[in-house]
Amino acid sequence: MSQEHQKTVKKEISITGIGLHSGALARVSIAPASADHGIVFTRGDLPGSASIPAHFSHVVSTQLATTLGIGKAQVSTVEHLLAALHGTGIDNAKIEVSGPEVPILDGSSRLFVDAIQRGGIESQRAARPYLQLRRRVEIKIQEKWAVAEPSSRFEVHGSIDWDHPSIGYQEFHYIEGKTNFAELANARTFGFLRDVEALKRMGLARGGSLENAIVLDDALVLNPDGLRSPDEFARHKVLDAIGDFKLAGLPIHAYIRLHRAGHDLHGQLLSAIFRDPDNFEIVDGKAAEVEKRREVRPRLIAARTRLAHGF
Repeated sequence: MSQEHQKTVKKEISITGIGLHSGALARVSIAPASADHGIVFTRGDLPGSASIPAHFSHVVSTQLATTLGIGKAQVSTVEHLLAALHGTGIDNAKIEVSGPEVPILDGSSRLFVDAIQRGGIESQRAARPYLQLRRRVEIKIQEKWAVAEPSSRFEVHGSIDWDHPSIGYQEFHYIEGKTNFAELANARTFGFLRDVEALKRMGLARGGSLENAIVLDDALVLNPDGLRSPDEFARHKVLDAIGDFKLAGLPIHAYIRLHRAGHDLHGQLLSAIFRDPDNFEIVDGKAAEVEKRREVRPRLIAARTRLAHGF
């Protein structure tokens, strides 16, 4: 089937590990779902709790991670798993987490990608719709900014500028269909040794270690094996962004530029895009395939808008 068709996992897969912030052991299971189901989380340890669609309207916290929630049911640190689902082209999946946080594994998306690929990916008959950005949308908060502009594909250009000798200024440009997702998938989260005790007092970073994060002191990377790439910090920031933009509920065709951005700014940019219907249109995937053959123009599919609104 064409790449323009929706995809799900071929069979259920499971991964176990500890949460970066909670330090709690959790098991995450990814199961097949029908077309147009989307990505939906449930808490396996909270029987009867609400299912949580992976949609920006259900973000309840962006403090050092993206947390989704409805009522008492919350799932934290979803961004690396969502990025892996994007990188493997998964549109529909039922995800059950047996604790408050998705396991951090090695701090990147690589092990999630590997597990999904081992389990297999299945194309579905339904066409894949997408959001086509129609005009520029931007958010700026002091030195941080996020800009989305119309494009025929999904692109994320992320840059950081950190006053640290091992980081400094870095940038990375991800282009859907051109950049191999593996270039991003193994980029790990990072943090500073000086912040560890304060974060633990706040109930964060309880599961953090050199096994699942890049840790820096005032000058150096403390991990014995060093960095996986010289610009691993920028790559990870783009990986986080890809995971967060999966919360649009459907693929986005836009050129997104981010500087010093984080989970909060990603969510604000999505909210700003959806706030005004004139900013975008939802295009049916089948019409997009026909357009590629120059037979007809893509048409709006009103029924698909539910994907863009989380229900």
